[in-house]
Amino acid sequence: MKIYEYGKDDLNRLYDLLKQRSLEGQRNVDDVVSKILQDVVDRGDEALFEYTEKFDGVKLNSIEITEKEMDEALEAVDDNLLEVIQRASENIRIYHEKQRENSWFITKENGIVLGQKITPLKRVGVYAPAGSAPLPSTVLMDVIPAKIAGVEEIILCSPPGKDGKMNPLVLACARLAGVDRAFKLGGAQAVAAMAYGTQSVPKVDKIVGPGNIYVATAKKQVFGVCGIDMIAGPSEILVIADETADPAYVAADLLSQAEHDRLASSILVTTSKETAYIVAEEVKIQLNKLERKEIASKSIEGYGAIIIANNMEEAIEIANTIAPEHLEVCTIDPFSLLDDIKNAGAIFLGNYSPEPLGDYYAGPNHTLPTSGTARFFSPLGVYDFVKRQSVISYSKKAFDLAAADVSAFADAEGLTAHRNAVRIRTEVKGRD
Repeated sequence: MKIYEYGKDDLNRLYDLLKQRSLEGQRNVDDVVSKILQDVVDRGDEALFEYTEKFDGVKLNSIEITEKEMDEALEAVDDNLLEVIQRASENIRIYHEKQRENSWFITKENGIVLGQKITPLKRVGVYAPAGSAPLPSTVLMDVIPAKIAGVEEIILCSPPGKDGKMNPLVLACARLAGVDRAFKLGGAQAVAAMAYGTQSVPKVDKIVGPGNIYVATAKKQVFGVCGIDMIAGPSEILVIADETADPAYVAADLLSQAEHDRLASSILVTTSKETAYIVAEEVKIQLNKLERKEIASKSIEGYGAIIIANNMEEAIEIANTIAPEHLEVCTIDPFSLLDDIKNAGAIFLGNYSPEPLGDYYAGPNHTLPTSGTARFFSPLGVYDFVKRQSVISYSKKAFDLAAADVSAFADAEGLTAHRNAVRIRTEVKGRD
């Protein structure tokens, strides 16, 4: 891993490199995705079958999963693993229950009622990646908050394997979490089907879930036709460590993200030069033991880095600048730094709070903002599956008291119809 020293090396080069990850391979993707979206709009299911055969290498007779297939997938799960999934599901449910929002109203003098009405989305689409590393945990993370929010119907899209079947563990988690309908669809064509609707796939109000560059680009292009959670890029982790951190732990946590994708980023920021060099060696040792060594090696070589900071203030500054998806704090007093951390998707405090806890089990959502978007995006949550609607009610007395002020604003903006909508209520007598 390349080692930088704060104040001596130009960190802007590293920052620029990290930003470029989301752009790598983008060339021509926009055009390809646009054509797929339009083709699905024009031809519906016919296009879906053709793209599934072209991209997934399987010819399907039906794209929708049957109730029987869902039940069989759940029954096929090892009992011990099923218990683990159920415990994780319960942790996720308990955490997200705290995010539930309620409608509220206030009353003011003269008969004014103001409020906010919380309304669940009617139908939501969840995308679950498959490929070399299926993510059944994503199904739990995306579906459970939607159920808590009160979404009426949840549909799932996930690519089929060469055998024409959806990954059984993905399907089992879908059944356990409460998915209503599931479809063997992947890529941009799945996003198109959920956004626009086809003969088989219903149109949804919002699409959530991670995916490759084609899925992310498709979500970006359909935004406005339906809602989306965020534009997810390659995975990333940043670890802040002092001299008390265990280098073996830190190296293992850096590699936990590197194995995701060759574009994944693993960054260590430490105030200890000794820790920096020991971690660099430990990464080499552990890397050779990984099943996904080839992917992790490319990630570490391309986007891994160790930054030596002079003090913890500089370390926090670097972390806030990068705004990582996952931020681990392995220091003697991690909670003392929490208030200064402004930009991160999820924050893991202490040597025994590794990132995989968040991926699978602890409860907080693992669908997180990436590529620096933690500056303005939040983790997926119950709040992503509801609408907030303003409620306004004025009595005649309250209206009469406000009318002159409202008319003055309308006149200032030159909107005479706005002004007339007020004045007609004050000039015509006898109205209640």
